[in-house]
Amino acid sequence: MQSKATSVEAYLSELPEDRRAALTAVRRAILKGLGTGYQETMAYGMIGYSIPHSIYAEGYHCDPRQPVPMAGLGNQKQHMSLHLMGLDVGAESAPTEALVAWFTKAWADSGRKLNVGKACVRFKRIEEVPLEVVTEFFRRLPLKAYLATYLTVLASGKQGKPAAKKPAKKPARKPAPQPMAKKAPAKSPIKKTAEGSDAKKPAASRGSSKKATAENAAAMRVSKRA
Repeated sequence: MQSKATSVEAYLSELPEDRRAALTAVRRAILKGLGTGYQETMAYGMIGYSIPHSIYAEGYHCDPRQPVPMAGLGNQKQHMSLHLMGLDVGAESAPTEALVAWFTKAWADSGRKLNVGKACVRFKRIEEVPLEVVTEFFRRLPLKAYLATYLTVLASGKQGKPAAKKPAKKPARKPAPQPMAKKAPAKSPIKKTAEGSDAKKPAASRGSSKKATAENAAAMRVSKRA
């Protein structure tokens, strides 16, 4: 849970009483073993411990505006968390492997169960945290040693890089509508002659028509004679 508090005191004051007491106890253990040069500030919505720009001006490689983080202490919805970047930075290097091995054994020897994911130790009650182990962890990680490991890993290219922004997808262009082909007018099965008579009348019909015309002409001649 990220807080908008601008100071450690303000951050702790806004927590429920049991969470405030637990984080205050862990904070004291951290400050007891924290080496010279590190700073305590609010970072990423929680209490942060980092290398200030006054010592390493380039800042955090993922965001140069931020100092190089070393640890974080915060309140989450379901638990509290202690982020120990020293357990992860240069994980394949001999110094970090030795520190991880010591930390895991020391926590187990305290009789507490270690609930850790990569570099984040999770706990729900202060009784789950061996405070003397927390203090000793910070004593074993002085600023010069941590910064040297950080720079070595950074130079090797194994440290995570900021995610590149994906270019915005251009909207697909709709294909231009194709002009519809004009349909040829349907041909009439009947073709008219210049006189307007039907050219394709059945032969029998044409014969009947001629016969009727001849009979009419004969009837007119008879009429005139009479």
